[in-house]
Amino acid sequence: MSSQTTATAAPAEHRILRRAEVEAKTGFKRAHIYSLMKEGKFPKALRLGVRAVGWDSVEIEQWIAERLNERA
Repeated sequence: MSSQTTATAAPAEHRILRRAEVEAKTGFKRAHIYSLMKEGKFPKALRLGVRAVGWDSVEIEQWIAERLNERA
């Protein structure tokens, strides 16, 4: 059981989240995500290719945590 405690205390692993996963985590659709990005209120997407973008998982998790802390 202590190994589970250690695993949750470890620093967050950086992964690239694609748009569908970001939509699922935030509950926002594409247009709203891009609108928030344009206003500087959402983490910027990383260009992965000509027609592909992704977001840093740690930045998204931090953004969600900040929103939850504002509501508390």
